[in-house]
Amino acid sequence: MRSTRPVLFFLLPILLLFSCRNLAPNRMFETPDDYQFAQDTSAIGNSFVIAPNDRFEMSIYSNDGFRLVDITGTSSNLSDQSRANYLVEADSLARLPIVGKVKLGGLSIEEAEKKLEEIFSRYYNNPFIQLKLINRFAIVFQGDGGQGKAVNLQNDNANLFEVLAEGGGIPDFGKAYRIKVLRGSLHNPQVFLADLSTVEGLKNSPLRIQSNDIIYVEAVPNYRVRFINQITPILGVVSAVVLIISLSQR
Repeated sequence: MRSTRPVLFFLLPILLLFSCRNLAPNRMFETPDDYQFAQDTSAIGNSFVIAPNDRFEMSIYSNDGFRLVDITGTSSNLSDQSRANYLVEADSLARLPIVGKVKLGGLSIEEAEKKLEEIFSRYYNNPFIQLKLINRFAIVFQGDGGQGKAVNLQNDNANLFEVLAEGGGIPDFGKAYRIKVLRGSLHNPQVFLADLSTVEGLKNSPLRIQSNDIIYVEAVPNYRVRFINQITPILGVVSAVVLIISLSQR
């Protein structure tokens, strides 16, 4: 009877290779144990700063009942408004009707509104302008098989709780004490760590969310299910090989 020992020695490394694989292959944004997370210095109450590729709606009102000429081509009175949306280009300039290109990049919403009121006052009697950014999003990923969602930031002071609620909350296996917020360039982002598990943890957590932030809720991997899913087909192959060898030795 031939020994199956050489075959088993051949199969053992394969078993170890597959069974020792990362059992959480969909884990994202891993950081080493000694990673220095960024400290968030922004505060709730600070306004968004307009940046290139932002798109905004502009509404022009009359403060004193003067009949406005609608910049879209029709007329309006005090109860009407002219509204369209515009793009802030790569050079921080936005091309607007009548006044042409205006630099808005780097300004807060309030600063941009005040600047445009001064510019449009050359054409309208005491205009009142409102801007609304319409393409501000944060992305929420729930770890270990959770869903990903782009959340529209409805206001200048969107916080982590609002965005998480819109994004589906913290899943059953999610770590409330280990929520990462990535900000800035994807090639070299700032990474913040939020701990929402305790009131004390909130003190050093990045609560204000900015446009294009990526929020990742780490999760405890379900190792048992993943191990079974990965080892079952391997055991099937091994059993088939051993059976063939056993039959060939009879």
